[in-house]
Amino acid sequence: MKTKIIQISDINKKLEACVLGYGHFTTIHAGHIRYLNYAKKLGKKLIIALLPDVNRQGAKKYAFTQKERAEALSFLSIANFILMMDDEEFGDVIDLIKPELVVLGKEYENTNDKIIINALEKQISNKSRVEFHAGEIHYASTDLLLNSESDLSKKRKELFLKKCSKENINSKILLEAIESWSETHLLVIGDTIVDQYAACEPLGLSAEAPVVVVKELQKRDFIGGAAIVASHISALGAKCTFLSVTGDDNLSNKIENELTLRGIESNLIKDTSRPTTFKKRYIVENQKLFRVSRLEDHKLDKEKEELVISKLREFAPKVKGIVVSDFVYGVITQNILNELHLLSMKYNLQIFGDLQCSSQIGDITNFKNFSLLCPNEKETRTALKDNESGLEILSQKLIEKTKTKNLIMKLGAEGFIAYEICNNKRVSHVFPALSVNPLDVTGAGDSLLAVMASGLSSNKSIVCTSALACCMSSIAVETMGNSPISKEQLISKILNVFND
Repeated sequence: MKTKIIQISDINKKLEACVLGYGHFTTIHAGHIRYLNYAKKLGKKLIIALLPDVNRQGAKKYAFTQKERAEALSFLSIANFILMMDDEEFGDVIDLIKPELVVLGKEYENTNDKIIINALEKQISNKSRVEFHAGEIHYASTDLLLNSESDLSKKRKELFLKKCSKENINSKILLEAIESWSETHLLVIGDTIVDQYAACEPLGLSAEAPVVVVKELQKRDFIGGAAIVASHISALGAKCTFLSVTGDDNLSNKIENELTLRGIESNLIKDTSRPTTFKKRYIVENQKLFRVSRLEDHKLDKEKEELVISKLREFAPKVKGIVVSDFVYGVITQNILNELHLLSMKYNLQIFGDLQCSSQIGDITNFKNFSLLCPNEKETRTALKDNESGLEILSQKLIEKTKTKNLIMKLGAEGFIAYEICNNKRVSHVFPALSVNPLDVTGAGDSLLAVMASGLSSNKSIVCTSALACCMSSIAVETMGNSPISKEQLISKILNVFND
């Protein structure tokens, strides 16, 4: 299907009996695509009424022109027609087209905007329907069912390069940003995990019970959790100090030795009340079967908590930023978060945070006044108890509740959205997932956090750093297990994407 960009003067009766959408679509992201796909399913034709560049007073409202926004919508090939509105009067469009159904985003459901209210009154007076919907929410991608891997890869690369071009970013700028990381020093704090991958041969089903039987062939240990974030930072050229709590066991000793080999100053506080968190994954031909975890997730006792806070006070004057990687296994307590806030104000430190709760219960809204938060959509919806709002509203809710300066909303196979304040306005930047068919997504978020912290603490822009994080996370998912990604690997990826 080829989307047609049309003017008001092009409308004729052939466009009647359709579904009508509406918006400015300044930055198209996964939330918009969900909304458009949902609206498309409700009728034979979908028309998008696209707002003009200026308001009634003649002031420019959007970062991109109406023509640029229309072309971006057309590139998606979801709508049948994109209608270039001459002014903001949505009601005039409804009078002209007489749609069977108007579908608006959830943000318009309780709006006080008189233009929208009057327009919807016209739609109802025509005895036609109105629906408010943010689009169906999915946490897994179905893109490969609709596109070939090569076509999808090409499309995502085009989107990435188009975004970089609009922001005047090229490979030279990205490579220069990487070189600047050697001047920064970060402290990483959080839970330490050892991930073991066991490669197995399938033997079939047990004759005694419906149980899959495998033969373990080989196993390999990887340092995970906050420790891999520290490892990425060090491998990328920045200086890194690591602070964590582990068990008083052999795994802790192995972690300490490995981090030292990676050039990381490690400070592991031993806690006899817990083992070092250990996760074992059984794999058959690169397919994970299941995971077994050995852990204790109770909060630190008062003595251990005071030791951590004492270390934070010792290291804070020496670093440019602190990275909090919380897997909700008890290391990051409320008292520690409070101390981080005090230290950030005292020493003018940036604080970067990520809370991962794939199998645990955590709440990202406990992270207040951070420089950057990097949750995924599911974690955000769980924390805000909101499974209906569109991505824009959801992200704004989290920003308002946490008072974070910047936000990365991770969308899995759909990439991520970066939010920043620019000229007193909240601006979003959309980046696609460059890897189409990932082998192992376990470490994508860790690698992204490492790059964002390295970049922002080096005073690089969020959009430049996000472009680097996009490339970094695509490397992380291409191999099984969580290994440090070097500066050289990232440089090679950038040159490959830009075809330099």
